[in-house]
Amino acid sequence: MDNKSTLIHLLKRLWHHISARRRVQFLLLLVFMILTSFAEIFSLGVVLPFLGVLTSPEVVFDNQSIQPIIHVLGIESPEGLLLPMTLAFGCATLLAGGMRLLQLWANTRLSFTTGADLSIEIYRRTLYQPYTVHVARNSSEIINAVATKVNAVINNVIVPLITLISSAVIMVAIMVTLIVINPQIALMSFGGFGLTYASIIGLTRKRLKINSQKIAKESNQLVKSLQEGLGGIRDVLIDGNQAVYSRVYSNAVQPLRRAQANNVFMNLSPRFGIEAIGMILIGGLAYYLSQQPGGVSQAIPVLGALALGAQRLLPVLQQVYASWSRIQGENASFRDVLVLLDQPMPKQLSLKEDMTLLFENEISLQNLSFRYTFDGQFILRDLDLTIPKGSRIGFIGATGSGKSTLLDVIMGLLEPTDGNLCVDGEAVTLSNLRAWQKNIAHVPQSIFLSDATIEENIAFGVPKQKINHESVKLAARQAQIADLIESWPKQYETVVGERGVRLSGGQCQRIGIARALYKQADVIIFDEATSALDSKTEAAVMQAIEDLHNDLTLLIIAHRLTTLKNCTKIVQLADGCIKQIGTYDEIIAKTTEHIHA
Repeated sequence: MDNKSTLIHLLKRLWHHISARRRVQFLLLLVFMILTSFAEIFSLGVVLPFLGVLTSPEVVFDNQSIQPIIHVLGIESPEGLLLPMTLAFGCATLLAGGMRLLQLWANTRLSFTTGADLSIEIYRRTLYQPYTVHVARNSSEIINAVATKVNAVINNVIVPLITLISSAVIMVAIMVTLIVINPQIALMSFGGFGLTYASIIGLTRKRLKINSQKIAKESNQLVKSLQEGLGGIRDVLIDGNQAVYSRVYSNAVQPLRRAQANNVFMNLSPRFGIEAIGMILIGGLAYYLSQQPGGVSQAIPVLGALALGAQRLLPVLQQVYASWSRIQGENASFRDVLVLLDQPMPKQLSLKEDMTLLFENEISLQNLSFRYTFDGQFILRDLDLTIPKGSRIGFIGATGSGKSTLLDVIMGLLEPTDGNLCVDGEAVTLSNLRAWQKNIAHVPQSIFLSDATIEENIAFGVPKQKINHESVKLAARQAQIADLIESWPKQYETVVGERGVRLSGGQCQRIGIARALYKQADVIIFDEATSALDSKTEAAVMQAIEDLHNDLTLLIIAHRLTTLKNCTKIVQLADGCIKQIGTYDEIIAKTTEHIHA
């Protein structure tokens, strides 16, 4: 097996992602496990004299090792030992039970708190990944990891691991106590049980590994099928494809649940056979001890202590095995979670957030080229372009000409492969990227609206208590949607519904424009923001865009040339290169000349 895939290596990687505070809590928990094991030793140690007092009080009374206790308690006859030993036995049992209950609470609390830390860290690291990573990855993998696989790691790795460690500590304590009582019988019993579980582990290891891979794969497919079916519900309803998506979901969920059920069966099933073996073993021991000198009366205390020890030992052994098998059953999901936890954080995150990159004169592209991979085709090639502040620049070109990619480079979402993006002569690099992005707002073709109020959607990403209400109203007025919003009963507190389902396309786009204006950015980028609208609505939205103040720099991609007629310049792209630059009239004239030619 690859050393990097072993459980020990995976646990080391997990430990690296656990905070210092949690590490201290885990170490304290380990100390508490040891104390709990001493409570188990005490409870078992009290059994032998307690049963001895019940069967032969004179023998216990004459034992030299407990004479100091007899004198302290002022006991004068063997019968006087019965009440103190009964109370001691009861107190020891309550103490052991109480400490195990407290340990269970601590185990569970720490496990789930650590799981919450891990899911937060995965989500945080994912949000900081470069745009190229998000483009190449299916969002269902992330959603499944944060919502499902982290829970699986909590329930089937962290909790079982803590249980395994605590059970192992208690198991050692019980075994030491039983060895003190009767070494030969204790070692024979433990050896028999241990070999049985070792055989079961050997038989189930391969099947658990296969099931873990199936669970990891099918859980991704399950979330993907849900996203696609519910995300495209309008098309599903119109096309009548419910049966298709139900079948896709069924093909994912059935093998997933079957693998999970098989793992649960393998976790729990050994217990019943082992318990039967344990009862037979105790019966055999009872017969063996009854044949020894002293007969049954001498055997009962030892047999009772061993029986109680076995009663404690068997569940602990089962917990150790069940914990191991649960961890093995989630091994593949565990690796997937660790891959996301290992995502690197951007170097510029350590830079000061108050850095500024002033935009006062122009944006310039200098011999700029871009491709997604080292050996891939160039999407943009040798572009040179100057964009003065306050200008309206339109971009046109056939699908695949590089329009959206160019604007992604200008927004700093993609890093140029060659050449530079400069602002007032200063190159945009990783060190000042966030400072540049503070100057930019983006209005895409499809506006994402959360199921929240109009105000929260305009001030998107701003905590509700920190929203500037006057700025929201100003942005809405500038986007020419304030009159409509203020005609509604709840005005800016109106809930838009999931993905803006209660708003028209034109209203969604104007909220997108208002959102960009609320940011008070110097550059607003419209990436085919009106392409899904009808001509009348598009004209109204474009009018709202054209009425924005002149200090704003607007970069607009449109699929219709007429949409860009009021732009300062229009840039036509073809095959990743600038084909021509001119005003609307110049572009029209050249197009007409080309047609006549």
